[in-house]
Amino acid sequence: MNFELNENQQMIADMIRNFGDKEIRPRLMEWDESQELPIDVLKKLGDLGLMGVLVPTKYGGSGFGYFEYVTALTEIGSICGSIGLSVAAHNSLCTGHILQFGNEEQKQKYLPKLASAEYLGAWALTEPNTGSDAMRMKVTATKDGDYYILNGSKCWITHGKSSDVVVAIVRTGELLDSHGMSTFIIDRNNPGLKAGKKENKLGMRASETAEVIFEDCRVHKSMMLGEEGDGFIQAMKVLDGGRISIAALSLGIAKGALNASIKYAKEREQFGQPIANFQGIAFKLADMATEYEAAELLTLQAADLKNRGQKVTKQSAFAKYYASEVAVRNSVEAVQIFGGYGYTKDFPVEKFYRDSKLCTIGEGTSEIQKLVISREILK
Repeated sequence: MNFELNENQQMIADMIRNFGDKEIRPRLMEWDESQELPIDVLKKLGDLGLMGVLVPTKYGGSGFGYFEYVTALTEIGSICGSIGLSVAAHNSLCTGHILQFGNEEQKQKYLPKLASAEYLGAWALTEPNTGSDAMRMKVTATKDGDYYILNGSKCWITHGKSSDVVVAIVRTGELLDSHGMSTFIIDRNNPGLKAGKKENKLGMRASETAEVIFEDCRVHKSMMLGEEGDGFIQAMKVLDGGRISIAALSLGIAKGALNASIKYAKEREQFGQPIANFQGIAFKLADMATEYEAAELLTLQAADLKNRGQKVTKQSAFAKYYASEVAVRNSVEAVQIFGGYGYTKDFPVEKFYRDSKLCTIGEGTSEIQKLVISREILK
């Protein structure tokens, strides 16, 4: 595997850095304070092809692979975790599910609008009583002629309020039956689709997280992705790819924290010299850089397997678990290196610190990743 950035990756990295300096950095703390989802920025990212990175060009996407996708999320995450999270959820989950399991008619209808960010996507799996235990979901879809009637609520849904289309996994069969769940595409204009409480979060505050409520929501059978009973297996496959995106987002946060720390350690003077000269600081930076490189290699390994159509269950769990924990550790160390300044909102590291924790929770907690890994290695 070649670890050098290819031409497309370099182009994407440069483009995001330029875009971030103009469109994201000046307002990111404003969005963080107000918890505003900057939809206009997401639409501009759509114009740049970054909301349909993996979507083939025939459906209006960029037609790139997972190496380019990892680069995009890493660069965005190094600027603002919230924007990175929204880009990841839109690309990997909602758009990715339709791309992977939609029929030709569904792909033609939705992928061009999702890839351009004309439509913002949401993906609804988690429920109030079923976090990691997805098979106990209680949102039901009852058949009524050519329609299904959906009832119940989903929680912790990225873009749960502002999305134009929701891909939802719901129960069509018996509880705890892995073939008892199915997936539907639901348009925002469906009168039975409602938005509930928007969460007030520690970090990732500019990425909207909200309840999605179904009240006698009538969905035509043509809006089902795949066959009835395929929903749970589809979701697990989507999450395998989605975990690569969270690993890449984690890399971005870890990289942002590391770069800010290196810059500060060179500039900040104590006892008549830059604090980078002190072994206590220099060794922290060495640990941060080493762990970042290791996390990047795990993530690129998973991306390579995904590009080649290989099974990525174990490798994506390796990458997501390790990279997310590195994001937290690097952010903690960054705050320590900055000292009192690191605890203020005048410097970027406190935001990396708050944003990083979500990466160890979303799309499968670190404990779930260890469960996945242990099952894979004990087969």
